[in-house]
Amino acid sequence: MGAPAGPPPAIELRGIDKRFGAVHANHAIDLVVRRGHIHGIVGENGAGKSTLMAILHGFYQADAGTILVNGDEARIRDSRDAIRLGIEMVHQHFMLVERFTVLENVMLGAEGGALLARGAARARAELRRLGAQYGLGVDPDALVEDLPVGAQQRVEILKALYRGAEVLILDEPTGVLTPQEADDLFRVLRALRDQGRTVLLITHKLREIMAITDRVSVMRTGQMVAHRDTATTTPAELGELMIGRRLAAPAPLPPMPRGPVLLEARGLSVRDPAGVERVKDADLVLRGGEILGIAGVAGNGQGELLEALTGIRRPVAGEIRFAGETVFPGPGFDAAGLRRRGLGHVPEDRLRSGLLRQDSAAASAILGYQNDPRWRRGGLLSPAAMAAHAAGLMRDFDVRPPEPALRSALFSGGNQQKLILGREIERDPKVLLVGQPTRGVDIGGINAIHQRLLAHRAAGRAVLVVSVEIEEILALSDRILVMCDGRIMGELTAAEANERELGLMMAGVTPDEAA
Repeated sequence: MGAPAGPPPAIELRGIDKRFGAVHANHAIDLVVRRGHIHGIVGENGAGKSTLMAILHGFYQADAGTILVNGDEARIRDSRDAIRLGIEMVHQHFMLVERFTVLENVMLGAEGGALLARGAARARAELRRLGAQYGLGVDPDALVEDLPVGAQQRVEILKALYRGAEVLILDEPTGVLTPQEADDLFRVLRALRDQGRTVLLITHKLREIMAITDRVSVMRTGQMVAHRDTATTTPAELGELMIGRRLAAPAPLPPMPRGPVLLEARGLSVRDPAGVERVKDADLVLRGGEILGIAGVAGNGQGELLEALTGIRRPVAGEIRFAGETVFPGPGFDAAGLRRRGLGHVPEDRLRSGLLRQDSAAASAILGYQNDPRWRRGGLLSPAAMAAHAAGLMRDFDVRPPEPALRSALFSGGNQQKLILGREIERDPKVLLVGQPTRGVDIGGINAIHQRLLAHRAAGRAVLVVSVEIEEILALSDRILVMCDGRIMGELTAAEANERELGLMMAGVTPDEAA
């Protein structure tokens, strides 16, 4: 007799196929995810990772193929079917009700009957048990809106475990975490694995793949191209598998002579529409020929600072000078006026502020510059001129597919970002302000975007980059500012900065304390 067969995989996908019109998002995908493993899935933007996970969690139905859960064929018609099968997903943007407590969020949709008090008592006891078992302790009576981002993510995981998740899908889970919070998350994921749970991790951060996964699968252009045990591969191999070519090693940042001060802010304070002070007495100086990086966990005032510097939001105090002239306070302080002076802006949220989602790429390629006579004929916008302009941008910035008439929302995140960056850089602005330049962008796109920003610096222009990615800040910046709770915690040169110190400053530790 042969050796007894081992346990079936937690998840097995056979021949999964999915089309959206002419786009073949998943092409005959096979995937085996072993029980009690952390399995990573990597690939470029548009490779089909998110579509595949959406099929597994019931958001989409596959056109063809079979899903097996614990060895049994399963039909997953919606997310309720997935949950009943023990499959839960923690999204990149948390699905929590901020005004509810932790307990209320965990119970929402799983109240346990009409007697809420009895259900709440059971839920409270289960939260204590899960928190102790997996290191996920969170005050059940705390309001979610009062919790830091890392604790909110723990609530999402607790919610999934409370519903009986045996397979947990995490989509870019560290995008809004400090390095210390990411380490805490990894400890939780290892504890889940060691207790027999299965984790599927979607990420573009190869370092995280190497640090936390047992096995990794690589997707490219809708197909599964490789599976590797993590211990037998390298980041270089995975990167080459993802993009289909060898990646050049990044060159050290060449020194540049210090140029004139092109943008300066003194004592800047900014409030949100509710009157809450989001930027508190901020000072910064940006010179030609340099990249100034601003690091910080999302939501600590960086977005409001960018909006103030670009004229989108009016500060309540302080001064802003552009190319030696005071622009705030002043009557003509607005985004259009600053653009005319030579300021370019790539917003943090490309979908909300950077694109016309339901309009064509050609329309998005002139957003903010729609009054330029280059694409107007007789005072009206010329579709032919707009299309020709967009086609040139797409060629120069490698936007795929190079289809100016395609709706902006149908491009992958990385290609949307390259379109916006091309729109701004094409005008050769004196000062370029960029929010989260590579959020959701794959490794090939990251390299291309970084090279464009470095070329703008090399031309003697000034670049300010806001990013939650410490590696990105360290790779691009000549000088680094760190923001926490609306305040600039301190300034470091790139040569003296390191990931640990920046992470501590992002969490509110002063530079002296971090050192």
